[in-house]
Amino acid sequence: MTQSRIRNFCGRTRREFLWESGAGFGAVALSGLLGDSFFAKQAVAADGTTPFRNPLAPRPPHFTPKAKSVIFLFMYGGPSQVDTFDYKPAMYGRDNQTVAVRTFGRAGHRNDGRIVEPRWRFRQYGSCGKWVSDLFPNLGQCVDDIAFIHSMTADAPVHGSAMLMMNSGRILSGHPALGSWVNYGLGSENQNLPGFVVMLDPRGGPISGAKNWSSGYMPAYLEGTMMRSSGTPILDLARPQGMSDASQRRLLDTLREYNEEHQTARGNNPALAARIANYELAYRMQSYAPETVDLAQETEETKNLYGMSERRSEVFGRQCLLARRLVERGVRFVQVYSGGHHNDANWDAHGDMVFNHGMHAGETDKPIAGLIRDLKRRGMLDETLIVWGGEFGRQPTAEYPTGTGRDHNSYGFTMWMAGGGIKGGVSVGSTDELGAAAVENPYHVKHLHATILHQLGLDPDRLTYFYSGLDQKLVGVEGAEPIREVMT
Repeated sequence: MTQSRIRNFCGRTRREFLWESGAGFGAVALSGLLGDSFFAKQAVAADGTTPFRNPLAPRPPHFTPKAKSVIFLFMYGGPSQVDTFDYKPAMYGRDNQTVAVRTFGRAGHRNDGRIVEPRWRFRQYGSCGKWVSDLFPNLGQCVDDIAFIHSMTADAPVHGSAMLMMNSGRILSGHPALGSWVNYGLGSENQNLPGFVVMLDPRGGPISGAKNWSSGYMPAYLEGTMMRSSGTPILDLARPQGMSDASQRRLLDTLREYNEEHQTARGNNPALAARIANYELAYRMQSYAPETVDLAQETEETKNLYGMSERRSEVFGRQCLLARRLVERGVRFVQVYSGGHHNDANWDAHGDMVFNHGMHAGETDKPIAGLIRDLKRRGMLDETLIVWGGEFGRQPTAEYPTGTGRDHNSYGFTMWMAGGGIKGGVSVGSTDELGAAAVENPYHVKHLHATILHQLGLDPDRLTYFYSGLDQKLVGVEGAEPIREVMT
């Protein structure tokens, strides 16, 4: 058959015909993989109805996991590695010296700079003897449970694109967030709460906004749900005034029937399926979300452990405690932001390092240490993976002719992980003597993502989603290996 006859027969070119045929077979395979999702054929009850089936029903991992859930503590703005966990004794005594050092940040490319000596001393902690800044005296006592990665690298020194990369593996928007990938691969263990929860700093959200927890080209039920740690947990969730539970249930059932009838007549529609799923989840959350954020159930000793009795750490402490309650109830992925989007409300210390990092470390040190200790004493640390870090680090040199502020640094920075099958008391990789760039075992953000997926029992190269003609992966089509040095 000639190409023209194929075009007349299908209304398509030969390439389009092969493309759509291949995509169709891929959809069949995906339907079998998801099983309980809306992509699969739904069972028919004895009365002839099709009962609601949650697309986030738990699914088996690729192999035995070390962790069941993730708590990602995102230090928005970029904490300085040389002022926190990457001890550089060679910098002391060299304040204001001009050195030849290649940097690339907000101020562009530079070949030299003025050294800003760390304003805090470092002390050794734990059996491993890890050097930690005086910014984190409480967290320093937990180093035997932490693996530090001192050689992280990223592709962009600009907040917006760097945050998207840390959250979705790409510097451009439109791709699913890490939490969406996790729930796509595993589903949720709690059908009454979102599988992916985001808690923002009360001072405002990050520069890229909802793109950082978007489900991208995946169904909308996989996107992150913003939850507040006090007051109304999820805005616009409450039942309309004057409507009873029975009336609302009848309304939702009728709406679902119409939606499913519409979907059946027109084939599978992921967007419509997501809408049905979100209506049902919102209905169940009306009953379960208030109980989740009810911290009155916690003892005063536990609240104090998280720093909730101190004014500066009360807010982040409350969020960390809520994160524990969420993973305790089966939520797969929780992301907590430290830092809002204005002035010195985040870790972006361009001007006064002492004021900026002193404030943010003071707000987060005790709550994070409390989270580790609380999970450990409850026997939950082994199954909960904690990730700490920002979108990049900071340079060892000043951005301006005067002052102590540092510019952005994506050439080498520090992140750490704890729990969930991660080795404690280890440090992996290193930067040069000034902390300007990774020189030993450099790891890219995609290697961090591969490690997170692996600890959850997901093979980062097998977890794919067909979109735009490719089997898309969080770690990129080229793939990535986990950071095995930090894994038990």
